[in-house]
This record gives sequence, C-alpha cells and structure tokens, in this order.
Amino acid sequence: MATIEQIGTIAIARLGLVAAGEPVRLTPLAGGVSSDIFRVEAGGRIFVVKRALAKLKVTDDWRAPTSRNRHEADWFETAARILPAAAPAVLARDDAAGLFAMEYFDPAAFPVWKELLRDGRVDLPFAEEVGRRLAAVHRGTAGDAAIAARFATGAIFHAIRLEPYFEATARRHPEVAQRLLALSARTLAINLTLVHGDVSPKNILAGPRGPVFLDAECAWYGDPAFDAAFCLNHLLLKCLWNRPAAPRLLEAFDCLAATYLGGVAWEPRAAIERRIAELLSGMLLARVDGKSPVEYLDDANRHFVRETALALLAAPPPSPQEIRRIWARRLDL
Repeated sequence: MATIEQIGTIAIARLGLVAAGEPVRLTPLAGGVSSDIFRVEAGGRIFVVKRALAKLKVTDDWRAPTSRNRHEADWFETAARILPAAAPAVLARDDAAGLFAMEYFDPAAFPVWKELLRDGRVDLPFAEEVGRRLAAVHRGTAGDAAIAARFATGAIFHAIRLEPYFEATARRHPEVAQRLLALSARTLAINLTLVHGDVSPKNILAGPRGPVFLDAECAWYGDPAFDAAFCLNHLLLKCLWNRPAAPRLLEAFDCLAATYLGGVAWEPRAAIERRIAELLSGMLLARVDGKSPVEYLDDANRHFVRETALALLAAPPPSPQEIRRIWARRLDL
C-alpha cells in the first residue's frame, strides 16, 4: 500500500497537476471509512486526491473492489453535465492506480450538512434542493443505455451496500431475515437510473452554490429509491441525535421527500414511494445492527430504532410519509 509520500509522487507523475520538482504538501483529511483522502498544496494550487481502500476501516471484515474509485469519478462527471454545481470538478484521474484528483472546497464556505444538522441548523429550502437535485440526476439518466453500461457495477454495489446493510443485518435478525434478503435481491435487480449510493448528510456540502454531492464510490445504475431512502433515513436518525431539533428535522424530511417525488418522471410515483418505504424500514435497522452503524446513538436510542424498524419491517407502510408519521408519533411529536 502506497504511503502519503508515494501518493504525492503519483499525483505529480501520473495526474500531471504539478510541474516536476515543485514541492508538494499533503494533509490527510477526515472522511469516510472506505478511502484515503488528502488535501494537496502544490504549484500554487489546492486540490484533493482520493484513493479507494481494499479493506474498509470498520470493525467487521468489509472489503470492496478499488475499481469503485473510477466509478466515483464517472459519477461526478456525469452529474456535473446535468447539474454543473452539484458535484466537484474532476481535475485528473488515474484509474489504474485507483485514484483521482478533484476540486477542493474550503470548509469555511462549504460546511458539511451533517455538522449543520447536528447543531440544529436545519435549512428547509436546502433540504428541498437536495431532493430536487437528486431527482434531476435520476431523471437525467433514466433509460440511458450508455450510462447503464458505464455503471454496470452491481457486484460492487452489492459488496459495499446491500451485503453490509441488509444481508449482514439479516444474519443478526433471523425474525426478519427473509424480508431483508428479499429486499436486497429485489434492489439489485432494478436498473432504472444512475444511483449515487451514499446520499448521506456527511457527503453533502452546503455552500453558496447549493448542495454539492461527494463520495460517490457506490455509483451504480440501479434503483433510484435507494438514494432517496438513504438520505431520508439520516434525517430520521438525526432526530435522536438532536431531540430539540426533531420537529424541524421532520419538516426537512417532508421537504426533501416532496421535491424528490415531485421530480420523478421515469416511473409511477406510487411504485417508487413503496420501494422507498421498504428500503427505509430496512435501513433504519441496518444503521444500528449492520456493518456500518451510525456512531452517535446511545444504547437507548439504538433500542428505539431497532424496535421501530422491526415493527416497520413486519408491516411495511406504503410510503415514506407514513413512516415519518409513525416516527413522529413514537417520538411524541
């Protein structure tokens, strides 16, 4: 595995972003569990280099192909053609080495949405725009055979999303295992639009150009319901992280769901609503008992999520709005 210094050498020699002999300063950035990410200062420029890891940085043994790095860069480039402000610019890439360089965003101007939500700063128009942009990417790639071929990454999506979320959780909950395994299989079989795969508030920047989507390693031509459910799930969980902000977070849920569903044009709205609800039920349980549990819930809140999710899986509601109503009722809101 390359060291930080070697990554710098690769960035200079292969990516061609810095003249030979110019000094390079690399600073590791905090990020997810699946990649090494560095802020690079060289040649009077600042940019980011990202390299996918074969073994993810979690307690369980979770591995995934490093070729996902190429598909992440592909997602950024595809999304930027549809919505230029919604993804970072890819500056250079080396698919063989499993790394690429992209635009750097100053945290002072582009805070992470997760941090704003943690602090109770819930901007409803921003949540609406997240839903609107997500729907625009899905709508802009629906039925596109070339995009489908470019993102025929079902095996990777299974390895880094469906197996660690639904199938690992099924092994820990035999009482709902059949439903979770069926959910995983059904999701993998649906191929409708380009999917980001990790639409989490930690991967969305809230800056002057609106929501910017990061961390598209899970990119796949598949079921768009997964993206919508993934983000809505986080808004529900944040209600437990910041209880005073829970009413506003549920409003954000409503705003995001409404603008997203209002942009659905590739299939009947009722069909995707039902899939979002079923995925959302499974994701709630997965984020406490799967391979990637959220880090901010205590035992009491994990129990609350587990109990609620098991009930939802036993009798899946027909829409995410109904899940939101059940969640609010259980929170006495």
